[in-house]
Amino acid sequence: MHPLVIFEAEMIFTNPAGSIRLKVEFVMNNCTSQHSILGNDYLNIYGIDINNHKDRYFTTGENKRQKFAFPPEKREITFIRQVKNVNKEKLVSDQLIEAQISPELTPEMKEELIEALFQNREAFASDNKTLGAIKGHEVDIMLNLKRPYPPLLRRPAYPASPRAREALKSHINEQMKLGVLRKVGHNEEVEVTTPVIITWHNDKSRMVGYFRALNTYTIPDRYPIPRIHEALTQLSKARFITSMDALKGFHQNILTPHARKLFRIIANCGIYEYLRISFGIENAPSHYQRMMNTIFPHEFSEGLFKVYIDDIIICSETWKLHLKRLSLLLKKILQVNMNISLKNCNFGFHELQALGHVVSGLSLGVDKDKAAAVLLKQIPQSKKEMMSFLWFSSYYRKNLRDFAIHARSLYRTCDQQTVFEMTQERIKAY
Repeated sequence: MHPLVIFEAEMIFTNPAGSIRLKVEFVMNNCTSQHSILGNDYLNIYGIDINNHKDRYFTTGENKRQKFAFPPEKREITFIRQVKNVNKEKLVSDQLIEAQISPELTPEMKEELIEALFQNREAFASDNKTLGAIKGHEVDIMLNLKRPYPPLLRRPAYPASPRAREALKSHINEQMKLGVLRKVGHNEEVEVTTPVIITWHNDKSRMVGYFRALNTYTIPDRYPIPRIHEALTQLSKARFITSMDALKGFHQNILTPHARKLFRIIANCGIYEYLRISFGIENAPSHYQRMMNTIFPHEFSEGLFKVYIDDIIICSETWKLHLKRLSLLLKKILQVNMNISLKNCNFGFHELQALGHVVSGLSLGVDKDKAAAVLLKQIPQSKKEMMSFLWFSSYYRKNLRDFAIHARSLYRTCDQQTVFEMTQERIKAY
């Protein structure tokens, strides 16, 4: 063992006759396999004696021949450096491997980036860390009706296949571990229940709450959501771009006790209450955007960050300024107890994909994968398919010349008074 430091700590020893507070000295040794802290009782039992408290000397063994010293001016620095290097290596090997770091950064830039991330490492989610619970921004919901609530707000559980039941049980257990859900007791009054279903995509399941009825009676929050194209076009002259998003963003928002009673889901395995915002809630995007604008008021108004709901983009003309803004962002995230997902982080790129676009300091392009999804769509065969196509393609209307002129005849097919028919003119416009 290699001794690192001796330090004092106040400890309370409980006793039926009364607790005692004492200052206790510990010796920390650096083992090859793990770190350990030895108290005075341990030292006495195994023959380790501390001879000089002020100079931090102690001897080991019965013959007292081995002697170790801790120079007061170096012991803390040595310990901090060793622990810091170990933790930084662990951050790189365990967590940063999930993130994307620009290959165009120099080794010095990468080292500075890792140092900035290490200083604010608690802002990032990890396997042994609980899901963030954002402070000071609890979410409430108001309905445009009074009790007693209509039967539409108290729905029974939907039928589910054995496969769907297993998936539901797995999703519910996972969200209970994260602190997103809790099981409602049998003696609790239940006024509102929303059924949940399982959707499948490439053999992966997703639990979806059917909140349409609740959203119908919810008083809408009209807080404006930024226009993506306008926000991204303001990134001109940016040489370094970083994008991040919050881990399970909505799930980090705490619901008020009043709102929790309205967000209760029902399944074959019981009734559960959401403690955090769920996906599919009408006012969730508006609340999240307001919260982010409140957390970063100066940065948002000055254009230091671009925030679109739970997506954050940092853009800077110089690397030094970029690191400064990144550190500022992470410190504020730490203050409100938010968690960032490293898996979805892109650091220090000159050009990257964000919000369905290719963003750079020179131009704003279209994500090729998204464009391909539009081009590969079959000619719509119904009003519903046409509305879906127009909604998706209008996302890129700024990148399509004369979009309104070409889309005019297609929009007419969605009119309720019009019979759906794909004429030659409409096929050409499509």
